[in-house]
Amino acid sequence: MNEEKNETLSSLEKLKREIQLQAKNGIDFIFAAATVWFLIFLIWKYTNNNSYNKSVLTFIVGSILIPLALGLSKILKTNWKIKDNPLQPLGLWLNFAQLVYFPFLIFILIKYPDYFIMAYAIITGAHLFPYSWFYDEIGYAVAAILISVGSMFIAIFVNTNSIFYIPIFTPFALLLLGVWILIRFQKLKRG
Repeated sequence: MNEEKNETLSSLEKLKREIQLQAKNGIDFIFAAATVWFLIFLIWKYTNNNSYNKSVLTFIVGSILIPLALGLSKILKTNWKIKDNPLQPLGLWLNFAQLVYFPFLIFILIKYPDYFIMAYAIITGAHLFPYSWFYDEIGYAVAAILISVGSMFIAIFVNTNSIFYIPIFTPFALLLLGVWILIRFQKLKRG
């Protein structure tokens, strides 16, 4: 029984390693998300709209994430489709999982638009957590906690006129995760 378990675990680890190497631990999505969040910061800091309108613009800007990640995948030479790897679709499903949180986000938009950006950042951060298992990368778990908890604390301690600190904090956290992933990927590739 233990031998079967070890063989299955070994097969699982091989499948995960193939994804890690070919998808480069999702670095294209991390850098795309950091770029999108920087654009969101510009909306929240430099437009004269009310929070509701800034939130709507945030949704619009967020729609460029997938095309931007696709473009970065060409530049970074990452592979989104790993043929014959049954774990590969899981990465996409983990990404789509954050869409299930959107009813909560819509509620915040309608009832508490000043805190929309906090809720959006928490959802963004929290959805990273399962990738720590998927890519065997603890950096994802750390970033998930840092972004989610950090966004909440920023919202608690700044007034709503300064809520733009959340969308500048988020891309910097994502950039740190991206650098971490690149460093760890180079070690993975060598070893």
